[in-house]
Amino acid sequence: MAKRLIIEGQVQGVGYRVSFARAATALGLSGWVRNCPDGCVEACVHGDAAALESIILWAGQGPPAARVGKVSIEDVDEAPSDGTFRILPSR
Repeated sequence: MAKRLIIEGQVQGVGYRVSFARAATALGLSGWVRNCPDGCVEACVHGDAAALESIILWAGQGPPAARVGKVSIEDVDEAPSDGTFRILPSR
């Protein structure tokens, strides 16, 4: 299974991507996370349903300095990555 997340709010400059990558890795997820020019964070995560649900819940809170306003979620057909989780350069 794969999901694409768009996280809006105060999520750049607060360690969100690094914290997201750590949480995703701890859950056994693969994929990527990156900053977008409009101030949101975008992520694509691959894994089992329980782990995806956990990262979605985490995304709604984020690290302590973040102020998440909204998390949009969609199913995607993106091919699974090489089994790692990466922080991509900003879009």
